[in-house]
Amino acid sequence: MPLPATFRALSNPHYRLWVSAAFISNIGTWLQRTAQDWLVISDLTSQNAAAVGVVVFLQFIPQILLLPVTGWAADRIDRRKLLLLTQLAMAGLAFILGSIVLLDVVQLWHVYACALGLGIVSAFDAPARHAFVSDVVAEKDVPNAVSLNSMSFHSARLIGPAIAGVLIAVWGTGWVFMLNVITFAPLLFALFWLGRQTLLGLNETRTNSGKAGFLAGFRYINQRREIIVLLCTVALITSVVMNFPVYLSAMTVHVFQGHAGQYGMLISMMAIGSILGALVTASRAQPTFGFLVCLPFAVALSALLLALAPSFMLFAVCMTLLGLSTQLLTISTFTFIQLSTTKAFRGRVMAIALATMMGSTALGAPLVGWVADEFGARWSIGFGCLSAIFALLIGTLYWRVVYQPKRLSQDQ
Repeated sequence: MPLPATFRALSNPHYRLWVSAAFISNIGTWLQRTAQDWLVISDLTSQNAAAVGVVVFLQFIPQILLLPVTGWAADRIDRRKLLLLTQLAMAGLAFILGSIVLLDVVQLWHVYACALGLGIVSAFDAPARHAFVSDVVAEKDVPNAVSLNSMSFHSARLIGPAIAGVLIAVWGTGWVFMLNVITFAPLLFALFWLGRQTLLGLNETRTNSGKAGFLAGFRYINQRREIIVLLCTVALITSVVMNFPVYLSAMTVHVFQGHAGQYGMLISMMAIGSILGALVTASRAQPTFGFLVCLPFAVALSALLLALAPSFMLFAVCMTLLGLSTQLLTISTFTFIQLSTTKAFRGRVMAIALATMMGSTALGAPLVGWVADEFGARWSIGFGCLSAIFALLIGTLYWRVVYQPKRLSQDQ
């Protein structure tokens, strides 16, 4: 029986193995993220949102600093072997952090150091993971596979933080980090099993990518100005709106006087919206540029409703709307960029795109934490609404002045 179009990439057995193993690993990722944020704001500081912002900054800033190397590595090195190394390194960092917490010797700088280490490894892992999808599935299934990948990640975000909230209360954060170590096993097995002979287009990608260095990725993007505009709009939004660990932890402890379970619930509610957004994008064909420039309006509206939500339950419901709008924006943008890029440059271009998203998140995190501490958590969310409106104005202006007239002249 054929699968529905929304799940067509799952007809590929290699992709089924990959996405199933990644789902378990993603649950572990969200277990660790939730425990890490809660450890910082509740145990190692006096409910300091800025400290959580520093953790986010250290975890994501390597995406920018290491960009010349990571994109080149994703195109030049065997992606399967690269991912094996990055996954083993991530498991090791989770084990180190869990050990020092269980030994009761953890200090804030330990968390900072592990976050920086994780950021360095993730800088190599993320572009390789995104580009690896096109090695596993046929080109026609790449948009669907990208959306299902994201749905897997956010489905894990629905489950992981909720489990983490319970486990933190029962076991403490240390054992949550140790549980994350175990979740790496299925993905490592899948990578071992997926030999090079089972993958599509890998040899072609590596051969062609050797003709130019990492700067070719920037030259490639410079010839496609619509990609630059999309990256600018994404950066404006992710720098503030996507820093949800900062403002959600602040809202939980300062506004709602909540606990780890409520914090986990808020992240899970955002995941529900993210899953819906992934399902919508999986059901669509390749997104158009006009559709993409309109999406910041949905982000701005959902951020405004979130900032004004008077009760915890209404706030949680609005998190679903924010998850839906941000997911539509990020998945659709990444799908558009990936399909607009030839396979030989895909690793480098995706590295630039991810560095833009993660790097802007890193740069915005301390600012969001400072706004939350100085003016209140709701103002940090309202700041995100303003950044989304600015992104909408930039995208709309380019679409009306440059993109649409150019397309009309080409049609004539």
